[in-house]
Amino acid sequence: MRAVPAPETGPDAGAIWHYGDPLGEQRAAANDAVLVDRSHRAVLVLTGGDRQSWLHSISSQHVSDLPEGASTQNLSLDGQGRVEDHWIQTELGGATYLDTEPWRGEPLLAYLRKMVFWSDVTPDCADMAVLSLLGPRLADAAVLDALGCDALPAAMTSAPLPGGGFVRRMPGGPAGTLELDLLVPRGESPAWRDRLARAGVRAAGVWAYEAHRVEALRPRLGVDTDERTIPHEVGWIGGPGEGAVHLDKGCYRGQETVARVHNLGKPPRMLVLLHLDGSVDRPATADTVLAGGRAVGRLGTVVEHVDLGPIALALLKRGLPADVELATGPEAGVAASIDADSLPAADRIGAGRLAVERLRGGAR
Repeated sequence: MRAVPAPETGPDAGAIWHYGDPLGEQRAAANDAVLVDRSHRAVLVLTGGDRQSWLHSISSQHVSDLPEGASTQNLSLDGQGRVEDHWIQTELGGATYLDTEPWRGEPLLAYLRKMVFWSDVTPDCADMAVLSLLGPRLADAAVLDALGCDALPAAMTSAPLPGGGFVRRMPGGPAGTLELDLLVPRGESPAWRDRLARAGVRAAGVWAYEAHRVEALRPRLGVDTDERTIPHEVGWIGGPGEGAVHLDKGCYRGQETVARVHNLGKPPRMLVLLHLDGSVDRPATADTVLAGGRAVGRLGTVVEHVDLGPIALALLKRGLPADVELATGPEAGVAASIDADSLPAADRIGAGRLAVERLRGGAR
């Protein structure tokens, strides 16, 4: 296999982009089982008796009583409710593990340490590697034997692995594709890759993982979000196991914006899947999206998909119809169209807005 490195200017610099057959690797992820080495991802660990209640007080998710083995998404917001950090959080063995984007590991750790004050909690780096498995055959006996598991854990739960670390089941993706993350001691990563290869799990690059993620409409911090992104725009609203923001928890930084948008307003943008013209050069992340010559959003992840062709995630002005003609890329030379199935559900009327409309109606 010829390992091709990911672009040095992209978010996965240092990882393997593909092994010479990127579309074949995607097909294997859809029909069989693949392993994607995402060990460039940053992993932190929290220890101490106050770690859950302390993290609950400074983040957007309800994690004060997260049970053993549970996983969830979580956010750190700024004072205006804009997303600063996003991580996947797992509670296991008396510790809380956070894994996040490679470039956010050190800033997130610095922020957490700054917020400790007198709490019994110690944030630190965890020398662990993230290995992601995709495919419908992950529940096969050979794979379970390699993992040392009798059965896969339930979605967004984890189980310890022999020799240290844990296996975490993610929500999965289109067409019933299973998804697992192994967080293992970094020095044990090669042995795990070999063990799973003997079980028939094919090596794949991060291109395959990104195509799977984009099809599933799952945003990535700093790629599909920008400095103005609020959680509502990218589907990060929901309790543990569903989203990254719990709407009924106690006070945290940015809560006012979250509550105001939920109760009174509508998020100004929406995350959608775009289909791109494949006959011209690809656009890039952060390129402007235009409709009728006017800017209506920005591109996020751009990737070639084995079945869908060139696709991208994009943050667009909310309310654009599915049939609007879009253009992006250099000199707006790439035609784009919205995947109608990716449009968010019709806006509901928030409780606060409904109350205002009732008051106005009664005043007539």
